[in-house]
Amino acid sequence: MAARGVNGFQRFLQSETGPKTIHFWAPVMKWALVFAGISDLNRPVESLSGTQQLALFATGAIWTRWCLIIKPKNYLLASVNFFLGTVASVQLSRLFVYHRSLGKSYPETFQALFSQDTGKSKIAVPAPATA
Repeated sequence: MAARGVNGFQRFLQSETGPKTIHFWAPVMKWALVFAGISDLNRPVESLSGTQQLALFATGAIWTRWCLIIKPKNYLLASVNFFLGTVASVQLSRLFVYHRSLGKSYPETFQALFSQDTGKSKIAVPAPATA
């Protein structure tokens, strides 16, 4: 049984998606984006960026599918992209509910989601006094 485990571990080390390749280390590093998104769940919704979350959602959705088409199939990369898209969709739904709670219509909500305005009030800066 021990020899069987060593052979399995050796196969993992030598595989096309093993730890000696970029196919292993890229997804491992990409988990940092997922963990950052999860930590942002505690962040006030007013400070989230809709465009950033949309980009993360699109990245997750597109690359999850692509990882299952390419050769060699990279299930580790597919899983990290799936979770990246899932966390971004949760953040997008938080933003959507927040903007709707402000009394915005659906078109205004979608416009607010993807504009650079985060919903915070702007501080008026007085014009310089003329002499």
